[in-house]
Amino acid sequence: MRLSVVIPCFNEKETIREVVSAVRNCSYTPFEIIIVDDCSTDGTREILRTDIEPLVDKVIYLEKNSGKGAALREGFHSASGDIVVIQDADLEYNPEEYLKLITPIIEGKADVVYGSRFMGGDAHRVVYFWHMIGNRFLTLMSNMFTNLNLTDMETCYKAFRREVIQGITIKENRFGIEPEITAKMAKKHLRIYEVGISYSGRTYEEGKKIGWKDGVRALYCILRYNLFD
Repeated sequence: MRLSVVIPCFNEKETIREVVSAVRNCSYTPFEIIIVDDCSTDGTREILRTDIEPLVDKVIYLEKNSGKGAALREGFHSASGDIVVIQDADLEYNPEEYLKLITPIIEGKADVVYGSRFMGGDAHRVVYFWHMIGNRFLTLMSNMFTNLNLTDMETCYKAFRREVIQGITIKENRFGIEPEITAKMAKKHLRIYEVGISYSGRTYEEGKKIGWKDGVRALYCILRYNLFD
């Protein structure tokens, strides 16, 4: 099955080359790679134009910094493969695990697959305790309203059948996209699977961007998209 990899990108000049190289050289070769630059200001755009454009299928340049959700919305719309996978541009997730992630879809068992950082025995970098608590709390709250038993709702690594992700309207512009997608997938009664993945989390000094305000917004999104939207 043809795999589309969507890479949202904002101020990732230190890692974007390595991420693209890892995606291009992974064992399950993507059908297409789509990068969406969310109006980077650190030199990432220049790298994309001079070094990366010849190596990927499409680079979309947003004219206003709008957030990860807005970037993914553009990337999903442009995807044409059978399966769409989200790949962050920060090296926290390993492209060599694409096959593990998409196997339930290939086998016809799943419409959506979440790559969980909290299940399985793969390697994990030890980083922030309170981030882990926050992720587990938001996953618990999401599960209470969706009646799913996910272990990691906030994970970046999600794979979708293309018609599934293109069949929902995404409204959130920032990290609220995670609970929004989860709520809308649950309402459609789609077949959702989880697989354990490795995780090499980075620190704020290394460029991590999500903060406590995004956690508050995620809680709001859990309520909004499960109860009112």
